[in-house]
This record gives sequence, structure tokens and C-alpha cells, in this order.
Amino acid sequence: MRYHSATVFGISLIAALAASATARAQNAVADFYHGKQINLVIASSAGGGYDLYGRLVARYIGKYIPGNPNVIPSNMPGAGGNTASAYIANIAPKDGSVIGATQTGSLVDQLISVNSALIKHDARLLKYVGSANSEVFTCLVNAQSPIKSFDELFTREVILGTSGGTTRDMPVALKNILGAKLRFVHGYPGTREIGLAIEKNEVSGICGMGWTSIQSQRPEWFEKKLVRVLVQESATGDPELNKQGVPLSVNYAKSPEQRQMLDLLYAQGVFTRPFIMAPETPPDRLAAVRDAFVKALKDPQAIADAEKQKLVITIISGAELEDMVRKIYATPASSIAALKKALETD
Repeated sequence: MRYHSATVFGISLIAALAASATARAQNAVADFYHGKQINLVIASSAGGGYDLYGRLVARYIGKYIPGNPNVIPSNMPGAGGNTASAYIANIAPKDGSVIGATQTGSLVDQLISVNSALIKHDARLLKYVGSANSEVFTCLVNAQSPIKSFDELFTREVILGTSGGTTRDMPVALKNILGAKLRFVHGYPGTREIGLAIEKNEVSGICGMGWTSIQSQRPEWFEKKLVRVLVQESATGDPELNKQGVPLSVNYAKSPEQRQMLDLLYAQGVFTRPFIMAPETPPDRLAAVRDAFVKALKDPQAIADAEKQKLVITIISGAELEDMVRKIYATPASSIAALKKALETD
């Protein structure tokens, strides 16, 4: 009995010490963030999908970070998210006062991009807060286009707008891996501007844009049947589009090697709204922001806000996102080299 009591006392003491240490850590984080401002840098122009998700998180995450700092969003478009990611990694304060709402491509471009030598950050070293959405990427054209199906792209050319990242790499993969006849107009700041170009008939369409993003940004396109979805750039597809019979691009692969390259490219669709912090971010502050990120996206007001904007929330924790990125970087070198070669030229 004395042994049992001593054991219980020891366990209780350990639990009490652990709770005390946790409380001290939380207090230290609260002391740091109290009265401070967190800058949330959004790696796109205003009005696009990345912007909408970034501002949604900015409105609610401060409520759950110890010390309740003000969170101020700002936009830093460029290079498919790589400009903002490089800023977070190399220039922004390293103390936990800056969060990046970056683009999915900026986490894998150093691995597969033709311009990988120009990328100024190492995605393997970034600290991951989490991701707010998973996407099925799509390829669509203006309803006035003579192109009625994806099969026609193998015999008739269509002009697409791109803004870098997935809007460049995914259609280039359709062209160079599968043989689709695509031509590109580069240089648009973001998907919002490409959308305007489609409406003005400057370009015929866009590829590499998430299905839920299109629905939230341009619901009138579908209400008025102004566009036509040709193909899903995905290994599994979206249930709604699958029901409509929109084909999967992976099913057009002519060899296991082609399928493997497309699967690698589309893997980033699992974490299409990633949030990052600098590699040197103190662990206790990173943990607090990660926890606040999940709580913010579960906040009833945030959920209602997202529904009003037609934003679909799929929460991926920081630890899960970190593991996903690690696994992508463990892809066999031969598969990476083949995909990178396929993305070299437009």
C-alpha cells in the first residue's frame, strides 16, 4: 500500500510539473504576443482564392493565439508564391510575428520547376502552420470557345492565361506529357486577372485552378453557363465533377511513367492553401500558432463566413503538412527529373 501511494504521488507530481511547465510556456507566448501585431503576408493579388483564404484566417486566428495579437493581412504576389515564401524565409522577422499564406507550388517548385535555381527559399526548412483547403485542379474554357471537350485539345489549339505556379505548370504538363495543343499568355498577377481576361476574350481559358476557388470567385460563371470545364487535373477528381462526367487527365496517360509524373505534380492538390512561418520561428510560438490555426478554422463564425464566400475548409495541421512535404521530397530522383524536364518549355 505504501508503494502504491508513493507511485500515485510520483505520477501526480510529474503531472503537476508538466502542467506547470505548459502554463509557463503559454504565459511566455502570451507575453510575447500581447499588444503586438502579426503580419499575414498573402502570396497573391487581392480577390483571388489565396487572398480569400488568407483573409479568412487573418480575421479569426488572433482570437486563439495567446495574447490575442492583431493580425493584419497584406498582399505580396509574384512568381507563383515564391516571392512571398522567399520573403518569409529570408527577410521577414524570425520571431513569430509574420505568417505567410503562400501558394502550393512554392513548396515544391525547388524540386520540379524549370526555374528552381532562381528560388530563394528551401521549402524543407520552412515551418508549417497548416493548410486550409484541399483542391481538385481543373482546366476550363469560355463557353464561346469552339473547344467542347478535352479530347479536342489533341487536335485544336486553345490559348490559356497563366500567373505562374499551378496555372503554369499544370497546363504545361498537359501539353508536354499528354500532347494537348495549348498556347500560353504569361504574366497575369493572379487568377482574378485571368478570369477578367477570359471574360474579355483575351484568352480562352485557364488550367491549374482549384474547383472550389473558381466557384467562390466566379459563381456567375456556372449560374449563367459562361464556362466549360474540360478536365480535372487530379488523380481522384471532385465528386460533383465526377458525377458530371468531367474526365481525369491522368486517364489520358499513355504509360506508367506518364501517370507517375502526373501523380507527383497533382500531389500538391492535397494542401492547396498552405500557411508558413520562418525556419527560425521559436518552437513554442510555432506550436501556439499551429494550435490557433486549427481552432480558428473550427470557429463557428469562421465556418459561417467561409460558407457565405463559398470557401470549402479542409483542415490540415502543421505537423501533417510538414510530413506531406517531407514525403514529396523523398520521391525517387528519376521521377522528379522526368517531370522537371517535361515542365522545362512552354
